Amino acid sequence: MAYSELLKNFENIRGYLRDFYVFGFKSRGDFSQKSGRSYDDERRRVESWLGGHIGTRQTPDGKNVFLRIDSRAYRKNPLFRVWQTAAFTDGDITLHFILFDILNDPELSFTLSEITERVDGYLAEFPSTHTPDASTVRKKLGEYINAGLILAEKRGRALYYRRAPECRAGGRDAAAFFSEVAPCGVIGSFLPDVVDGGGDGNGDGIFTFKHHYITGTLDSGIMCELLSAMHEKRDVTVSSRPSRSKKTYSDKVTPLRIFISAGGGREYLLAYDINSRRVLPFRLDNIISADAGEVCPDFDARRAILDRMLPHIWGVDTQGSARLEHVSFTVYHRDDEEHIPARLEREKRCGSVERLDKNHTRFEADVYDANELFPFIRTFICRITKLEFSDKRKDAKFRRDLEAMYALYGLDGEGDGESEKGKEGKGGGEA
Repeated sequence: MAYSELLKNFENIRGYLRDFYVFGFKSRGDFSQKSGRSYDDERRRVESWLGGHIGTRQTPDGKNVFLRIDSRAYRKNPLFRVWQTAAFTDGDITLHFILFDILNDPELSFTLSEITERVDGYLAEFPSTHTPDASTVRKKLGEYINAGLILAEKRGRALYYRRAPECRAGGRDAAAFFSEVAPCGVIGSFLPDVVDGGGDGNGDGIFTFKHHYITGTLDSGIMCELLSAMHEKRDVTVSSRPSRSKKTYSDKVTPLRIFISAGGGREYLLAYDINSRRVLPFRLDNIISADAGEVCPDFDARRAILDRMLPHIWGVDTQGSARLEHVSFTVYHRDDEEHIPARLEREKRCGSVERLDKNHTRFEADVYDANELFPFIRTFICRITKLEFSDKRKDAKFRRDLEAMYALYGLDGEGDGESEKGKEGKGGGEA
């Protein structure tokens, strides 16, 4: 079979792009799902689409291939190209153009039998061409109805088809901005493509992004399925494969909301797990498929459960709706460091901030999982004068991490590098 750049199954290339190009830590020898030849075919496909963005690194285990994209230099996400590579048959593309020629005028409408007869007339000039039957034409028309390209109207017993009116989309800059920052932005990317003729993403657009999280594009298909299910209030069967796992898990859930990290761009589904009856997070890049099921009569009630939990969710972890954990820490700041309490106020999320005196400010939060606050708390090391966790295991874990850092840098763990105020009291819940 001849090598082709086009794809029949997007999930295959999504896996390659994620494992080999986004993470960039696997070599050809680490690829074990299929044959080495399959890996080479997929690698050639990616290089044909993103050749200017491919880098390699030689390691003791072999050559690693990875994506090398400086998001500050590109005003259009190059990964949008992978959504323009769907395979099609000769019959598909032939029928596509014939149908839209027949239905070119939005004022005219035809029955299925009339359309099929006209299709036969087009193909009569090509004796060797396979003529599609009425069932094939009906199925293709159904696809275009779902896509909003064709309208169907019942008149008596007959169903009439006509072209949907064209929408002249304005706001070129708005579409360009949407395509880069919104979930499923690839949808908006097609409009600038029509106007600008595609391009390599380094054109004359007016937007430049300092933090440009482009890899979520690979999960846009899953995102779209989940958003559609939420809109229709349906349950979904989610098949997922967590990182570093070869096992695929299947969960029947009610999708409730999509969370997107402002810090790293990672996307999560928060869903009501029907089996465990708990609200749980699912990483979108771990989800292989999301198949919509029946309408859920309890959808609004289950979303209300999540909404009540939101004031106590720091990131996405709910710990299965377990009891809350209290976290509190106090930081010292000099007279000329008003940016410190201002930052606490700006980044407090579901926590609260209290100014104790001119030089001390306290942060408090009641959350489902205090582990999620560790990175935030660590950014105030050397300023923290008091630190408390209601869960003593979390307290011990945080302090062990701190001691490991001291050991890594050859420090004695007694406050080296801390401010004078930060050295007050090392025991009894103080750091």
